[in-house]
Amino acid sequence: MMRYRYGTALVAVVAMASACQQQSGSVSLESDDAKASYAIGQDVGRNLAPTVDRLDRAAFMKGVEDMLDGAEAAVPAEELQAAMQAFSEALMADRAAVGDDNRAAGEAFLAENGAKDGVVTTDSGLQYEVLREGDGPMPTAEDQVRIHYRGTLIDGTEFDTSYGREPAVFQVGGVIAGFTEALLLMPVGSQYRIAIPGDLAYGANGAGALIGPNATLVFELELLEIVE
Repeated sequence: MMRYRYGTALVAVVAMASACQQQSGSVSLESDDAKASYAIGQDVGRNLAPTVDRLDRAAFMKGVEDMLDGAEAAVPAEELQAAMQAFSEALMADRAAVGDDNRAAGEAFLAENGAKDGVVTTDSGLQYEVLREGDGPMPTAEDQVRIHYRGTLIDGTEFDTSYGREPAVFQVGGVIAGFTEALLLMPVGSQYRIAIPGDLAYGANGAGALIGPNATLVFELELLEIVE
């Protein structure tokens, strides 16, 4: 079952901050306490993000305020329990539908991409295109490597990049399966464009706010060196 931290003290903090904003019309973020409170609010919002299409914010606020005020619950406990069960099941169904849509979109993308000149599809379903072939050694799964990368969804939305900052360093075998497979194919000095099916990426769980369930991912990947 999907679980969200509805009853934490953090939610209460957000509720109080929201109530203050409604009363004053604006929120000052000048003090350290205010900035920390804003960061806490972002954290709670991040955890509640999967509920955004179903969460009744007014009802949510009333529930928090009733608890803070010590007021009697507006809905009997057994009704709340049943509603929470239905809510959770609806969220799971919504996410499964998104996963089905992402899988279908990914399959269509991979079929089109795999037909392009220069694109190789491996037995696992990973696709790669050599943009630059290096002449250095090839890493093993146990090696630490230094890389630059840019990751996007199939619609071009960027979800992560190392460009503009220091290259990333990690163990080849310690990342998602499609990323590991690609690195094991690359001599140092190479630059590849890879397309990773959802089941070789983050699968049905997805990752973060942008990478949904069963999402196909696209990376431009430069293998700079094997770290000694």
